[in-house]
Amino acid sequence: MKKILIVEDDVNINNLLKETLSQKGYTCGQAFSGTEAALWLEKESWMLVLLDLMLPGMTGEEVLQLIRRQGDTPVIVLTAKDAMAEKLDLLTSGADDYITKPFDINEVIARVQIQLRHAGQEAEPDRIECGGITLDDKTHQIWVDGQEILHLTRQEYAILELLIRHPKQVFRKEAIFTYAWEEEYMGETKTLDVHISNIRKKLKAVTDKEYIQTVWGIGYRLKQ
Repeated sequence: MKKILIVEDDVNINNLLKETLSQKGYTCGQAFSGTEAALWLEKESWMLVLLDLMLPGMTGEEVLQLIRRQGDTPVIVLTAKDAMAEKLDLLTSGADDYITKPFDINEVIARVQIQLRHAGQEAEPDRIECGGITLDDKTHQIWVDGQEILHLTRQEYAILELLIRHPKQVFRKEAIFTYAWEEEYMGETKTLDVHISNIRKKLKAVTDKEYIQTVWGIGYRLKQ
């Protein structure tokens, strides 16, 4: 069972996170204060914790230290603090990642998947098929109607993998960048746009079908 603890005192944000993660197959516990989070952490084990800092009762920083005394459960901090020094303090204090509020929900999903993958807990199918595309995650090969797409870079493969695994979902550029580069999106889209263009060219070498759809003002999705 893939269990995630959501520690967030804003009821709407907490419920949004729970609803979205539940749709992705995760089982979620909800804590609305630091004290409630401590009780959850004492009685159950979690694959990952989403942790707000501004909490009633115990502070988010105190909850983070409690988690670190217990073990190495991945922790993604949800923070309104945007200064780089504060973000670095979070990472050196034991957080595995952070997401700045307000956030895009797809970015949260991408970052959760990255952390669970690093921890060896995100068990995805090795081979999936969707709309004529076949992906083999063991060999990092992708075929379209039996023809292999050659010379994909690591980021190009990751972008296609994300879109293929979630064919009905529109991903914002921030979420795609975070997933493929495994680092914070800083607002510059040219790098991602160039990679999308390169993927389209490599797809065009083996098929006339357009697989990557631009959703104007939002991002990209797999076209079926």
